[in-house]
Amino acid sequence: MSDAERIFEATPADPSDSIRAEVEREYAGQLARAELKNHAAQVGINLPDGFTDYLDASKLLGEDGKPSTEAMDKALVPFKPKGPTFPQLVGAGNNRDGSPISERRRVSLDVRKR
Repeated sequence: MSDAERIFEATPADPSDSIRAEVEREYAGQLARAELKNHAAQVGINLPDGFTDYLDASKLLGEDGKPSTEAMDKALVPFKPKGPTFPQLVGAGNNRDGSPISERRRVSLDVRKR
């Protein structure tokens, strides 16, 4: 081995990497909660006040320590609509023109006025 290789091996690792990893672990829970709120808003779900305070944020993290989309989807399942939403059926049945029944023109049943 040359002198340069020995000096390189003897030099300790950069301490900023370990500090950065510790800070990431410390704030990963807060980041996961914020990401969950963001994901819920994108999907169109209104979360109850304080819902994220009761969650175990470590369950929202993936194996790499970053927020996991799959875990967020699982956490939001109870808030998603249960069945399909149907569009308003304007023009179907008795209400074909889309106006309420009371606003429709009434046809007189008196033969003299027809």
